[in-house]
Amino acid sequence: MPKRILTGVVTRDKATKTRRVEVPRLVRHATYSKILHRRTVCYAHDEENVSHNGDTVEIEESPPRSKLKRWVLKRVVTKAKQTGPEIAEVEVASAQPTKE
Repeated sequence: MPKRILTGVVTRDKATKTRRVEVPRLVRHATYSKILHRRTVCYAHDEENVSHNGDTVEIEESPPRSKLKRWVLKRVVTKAKQTGPEIAEVEVASAQPTKE
């Protein structure tokens, strides 16, 4: 049986070599038949620490690596747009003229 591959968004990258990935899914309500948005949270092993918050990644099923980790990062599909305070400081510093 082939291993499952899911696509989701990295929501936490603070731990070394571990990423929290949220995989969105749609579910029909049993009584009202309304479509509901739900998410599945998976912890994935990222050996090289290549993914960061907001990245869309593919994860693959694997044997358990720890209490929560049952997935391995396969590849980064798209990188998140970098909007951290470091980039904002660089843009502001370069926009201001220097007085001599």
